[in-house]
Amino acid sequence: MSLAHFPQAYKIWKNKSAKDVSLISYTIFMVGTYVWFIYGLYLNQWPVIISYGVGVIGTTCVFVLILVYRGK
Repeated sequence: MSLAHFPQAYKIWKNKSAKDVSLISYTIFMVGTYVWFIYGLYLNQWPVIISYGVGVIGTTCVFVLILVYRGK
């Protein structure tokens, strides 16, 4: 599941457009991913840390790309 964000990030970057991607949805998803990642750190649970760490990278990439290309 955490890898699912990378194709979306690639598509936004390739097309130089985030017109059809919801900023609100990705903001909510990104916050949730960060919360789970921090929770994994708190529990020192490496499977949670690694899987949500990948998700943090993916959701952050999509979020930043939406901000860069949202009006183009």
